[in-house]
Amino acid sequence: MLFVLPRIIFSQKLEVKFFMRNDTKQGEAAKRPRGRPRAYEPEVALRQAADAFWKGGYSGTSLDDITAATGMNRPSLRAAFGDKHTMYLKALTDYWDLKFAVMHETLASDRSLKDTLMSVYDAALSIYFSGNGHARGCFVVGTAITEAVNDPEVQSIVMDGLRMLDADFEARLKMARDAGELKQDADPGALAVLASATMHTIAIRARAGVPRKDLRKLARKAVSVICG
Repeated sequence: MLFVLPRIIFSQKLEVKFFMRNDTKQGEAAKRPRGRPRAYEPEVALRQAADAFWKGGYSGTSLDDITAATGMNRPSLRAAFGDKHTMYLKALTDYWDLKFAVMHETLASDRSLKDTLMSVYDAALSIYFSGNGHARGCFVVGTAITEAVNDPEVQSIVMDGLRMLDADFEARLKMARDAGELKQDADPGALAVLASATMHTIAIRARAGVPRKDLRKLARKAVSVICG
């Protein structure tokens, strides 16, 4: 359960609060008296649908899988979210919103550049390993990259997200250079691409089964290279 509709933020504290809020909503729903019409929270239902996509990919996830994940019938799903493709696009946009909100908060930290970058990667790892004990990696890398080849709408969302990811890293690296944490001849743009690429490879390796502690070591090595 990882998605939030407005822009959210890449911090472990926010993440914990977010999960607790979702669990509370589900608990309250379970306690509703019998006989009342089934109610659902659109944000929660979208996250449940996203979980189904995350597990099976876009093409491998059927409407039956989504109805099972959300507890909603097909007419209700269509009324709330549109068709399967529209639902997936909403889930994909939601995921980027989560990442960028978390990154904005974490990168705004007044801690050292090394500590800030490690906080970003730690938050990413919390998402990549959020599948009830199973590593599921990044929603974009795991589900959208394949679809982007033949789906212009998915491709556009993915490309916009990658540009923003690079831009967020670059802005923080420019601040670090101005503050003397990086050499004056450092190239924030090039280092930002390296920082983004590190996040992508961590996501891929998480999905491939690399242990979380080993991925954290990889992130530390990358941070050392980026910070010089």
